[in-house]
Amino acid sequence: MKKLSIFLTCLALAAAVTSCGNSETSSSVAESSADESSVAEESKLDEEEVTEEVTEEISEEVTEEVSEESSESEESEEDDEENYDTGDASLDNVRNQDEIGENELLVISFGTSFNDSRRLTIGAIEDALEKALPDYSVRRGFTSNIIIDHVNKRDGILIDDVDAALKRAVDNGVKNLVVQPTHLMNGLEYNDILNEVAQYSDAFENVVFGEPLLTSDDDFKKVEQAIVDWTKEYDDGETAICFMGHGTEADSNGVYQKMQDMLTADGYENYFIGTVEATPSVDDVLAKVQAGEYKRVILEPLMVVAGDHANNDMAGDEEDSWKSVFEGAGYEVECLLRGLGENEDIRQIYVEHAQAAIDSIGQ
Repeated sequence: MKKLSIFLTCLALAAAVTSCGNSETSSSVAESSADESSVAEESKLDEEEVTEEVTEEISEEVTEEVSEESSESEESEEDDEENYDTGDASLDNVRNQDEIGENELLVISFGTSFNDSRRLTIGAIEDALEKALPDYSVRRGFTSNIIIDHVNKRDGILIDDVDAALKRAVDNGVKNLVVQPTHLMNGLEYNDILNEVAQYSDAFENVVFGEPLLTSDDDFKKVEQAIVDWTKEYDDGETAICFMGHGTEADSNGVYQKMQDMLTADGYENYFIGTVEATPSVDDVLAKVQAGEYKRVILEPLMVVAGDHANNDMAGDEEDSWKSVFEGAGYEVECLLRGLGENEDIRQIYVEHAQAAIDSIGQ
């Protein structure tokens, strides 16, 4: 009954979330859902040579997840042959091994089919958690079955979805399950994960959830400092440093404006936050940049991974990409294709959230 009580408390807290612009964003004491946070990360699939059947599947997936963000974020993948190299999938540890033991830390992400970015972001977060919490077996679960199927078809590597990961934990006799998301925020996808894990709650003695990346005011301050330190070499007074998030139709979209307000209030007036799918839009960010006297623009994803959105919506050559929009306005543009998961300070926040969830067991 203690386990169930903890879980129901978590659901109640998640339901209370209305806007991440509040001074303290509500979050579950029980653990998390994943770029980059994840804030669910939804996606926009490229539509090259896609069959009618796949198009319908993609449309349903995007409609269902359009209001989410993950860490990561954060993107959906085309299901046909790609015209770009995303790296060697064999270098990534998919963490679907058995022999889990009694304590499992299940790291849930939206996912990405960009192999190098997956290894350097989601994989790096998982590695950091494993190093910091050696008493727990770290395993992976993705919420996007489109990405899972795409990677499996292209690379012959199968990543567990959330249901498969939970069944694996049950089959391995896990007693204490800690679920840590890599999502950015407490959004709709985070709540979906809570509900999905709830169906398995009776199979474990304890189930707790870690918080997404941007939950408390302290989280916002740490993320602000992390991205400022990460880009300080470009802060020369003539450069606008612009971060592109995913965006969501949910109230949790307020995290982007909150981060913008914090940066401005702390004197980082040349830092700008925008989104792909919501507000502030690229046009909103461009207008703010044009109000200054900047010569150069740095573009970087505010997502856990640097996947489809970062490579195409931000850095692509299409006329509506952020790169093209700013170049069309006369700016020299440099794109930094790296996800937040590559940042050590960001990874440490996830470690702290997972540790807090573990500490809540037995309280």
